[in-house]
Amino acid sequence: MPNQSAKTLSFIDLFAGCGGLSLGLSQAGWRGLFAIERDPMAFETFSRNFLRGQKPFQFDWPNWLERRAWEIDSFLGRHEPELRSIRGTVDLIAGGPPCQGFSLTGRRKQADPRNRLFTRYVHLVRDVRPKAVVLENVPGMRSAHRAKGRSGNHLSGQKTRSYFDKLMSALRDLGYVAEGALLDASLFGVPQRRPRLIVVGLRSEIASSLSGGVNSAFKHIEICRQNQLRELRLSEQCSASDAISDLELRGRRQRPCVDPDSRAGFSELDYEGPCSAYQRLMHEGANSDAMNSMRLARHSVRVANRFRDIIASCRQGVPMSASERGRFGLLKYRVHPMAANTPAPTITTLPDDIVHYSDPRILTVRESARLQSFPDSFAFHGRYTTGGTRRTKECPRYTQVGNAVPPLLARAIGAGIAAAIAEHARLRASKSVVDIGRRAVTPGSR
Repeated sequence: MPNQSAKTLSFIDLFAGCGGLSLGLSQAGWRGLFAIERDPMAFETFSRNFLRGQKPFQFDWPNWLERRAWEIDSFLGRHEPELRSIRGTVDLIAGGPPCQGFSLTGRRKQADPRNRLFTRYVHLVRDVRPKAVVLENVPGMRSAHRAKGRSGNHLSGQKTRSYFDKLMSALRDLGYVAEGALLDASLFGVPQRRPRLIVVGLRSEIASSLSGGVNSAFKHIEICRQNQLRELRLSEQCSASDAISDLELRGRRQRPCVDPDSRAGFSELDYEGPCSAYQRLMHEGANSDAMNSMRLARHSVRVANRFRDIIASCRQGVPMSASERGRFGLLKYRVHPMAANTPAPTITTLPDDIVHYSDPRILTVRESARLQSFPDSFAFHGRYTTGGTRRTKECPRYTQVGNAVPPLLARAIGAGIAAAIAEHARLRASKSVVDIGRRAVTPGSR
């Protein structure tokens, strides 16, 4: 059931991707206004799940905004007057700016232009002035990049401020009180170890009315996390097999993949139905005969045999060591054989980062989506993968899933922020009643 206090609350999703954050907020009872996403494939997925047909969660899309993929600078340049016209009427601006430049597992580049996209987020906050803001990113956003000299060499001992510090400062200048906390999605019913930095900001008059200030929002998120697990009958540590054992290949039929976005010659599992509580929850409302994004990788015999040997001889649940990668001739830095009985490792945008725990193959898009807590009824669109220089510019299905905020994590965050806003409203109403009573009792009235 949606959080009752969120029923009339509205949000804008910035850097929306395929819609994981929007889905979770909608599940918590929030009402989406519009979303901004630059990539046509990711926006196609978003559009088909939120803007077309009789979908469970529909956005109240404004007439002044064309329903298409938007570069953030183009959007702000063309629609700033309309944004200012809704100032003070929006409850939440949510977003997850691209994190590749912050990631501690990738190439942390201070000059990566994606690092500065959070400033566009702040720009929108300045124009709209919502009650609250929430931003999701990798923990590396809190780490400062080392300053570089003109030659590009690191300057010893010199660090710039982290982008987290810059964000806090920018929000403070706009009249918001903000704080960040590391939340692991696996504690929210998501079958995946995925620590993320969650920044919550409240307008100063809201934060000052709460006994714990902005940290009250995180206390509410924790309460909503516990309530969510009880309501959905989920455990804190849902394992990989609990999530995707119904999608294993052993002993099950396969059929040709008929996905219109897929090349010919691929197969997919002929789905038989869910086996666990988590699988039944994810499969509610889905059509078993038309499951989306089930395409199996087409591995060569050599690659499949190598995966089989990795499953049999390498430690599961931890990344392969340098010696293990060397033994199998792997040049990739990160290869992670899954363990069946623990939550999956962090789902990334690269499908060959993870090896299935029992099948000698990589995961399908649908399996990755399950591990992110996307329901089976959520359909992904666009190419499955892309390569070369296009990888930094395009968002195919594996990338859409890997970049997404897990909906179950977003659901609890949305419910917690709604509860904080509701607490502020109750305190303000109570104070108004007290003030009216005090004014009514004048010195001459007794």
